[in-house]
Amino acid sequence: MTVHIIDSVDQFKQTIAKNHVVLLDAFATWCGPCKAIAPQVARWAQDPEYKGKTYFAKFDVDAVPDLAEKLGIRAMPTFVVFKDGEKVDEFLGANPPALLNLLKKYNPEKGENMDAAEAALAADKAESSDKADSPATAESSTKNE
Repeated sequence: MTVHIIDSVDQFKQTIAKNHVVLLDAFATWCGPCKAIAPQVARWAQDPEYKGKTYFAKFDVDAVPDLAEKLGIRAMPTFVVFKDGEKVDEFLGANPPALLNLLKKYNPEKGENMDAAEAALAADKAESSDKADSPATAESSTKNE
């Protein structure tokens, strides 16, 4: 997963509606701290611990000022967490350890934010695994009787 660019208020609304947990980075191209933390956020977006669970997005406050105003963004970077379409938290500044704590706080259980293809693949794997395990399960239940 990558960090997705939000370029309109409508796209923002769709993003928070379609994803269980969204970490939104409000940045500016001229902001030094924004540039400093961006590579770390991109690494988290690729990390298996968060990939497919938290949707990482960002928007340029100068390119989408209506969204910055709607969210009350006053300083950059500002990270806003949305869960099930609702704002649940906010963090100002480029402090990776503190931002990581925020990310962990809202990181859902595995699989809650998978898209349909990933969910189907996971279901197929689980079904195959169940079929492979069934003879052993039947044998062990017979031994216990």
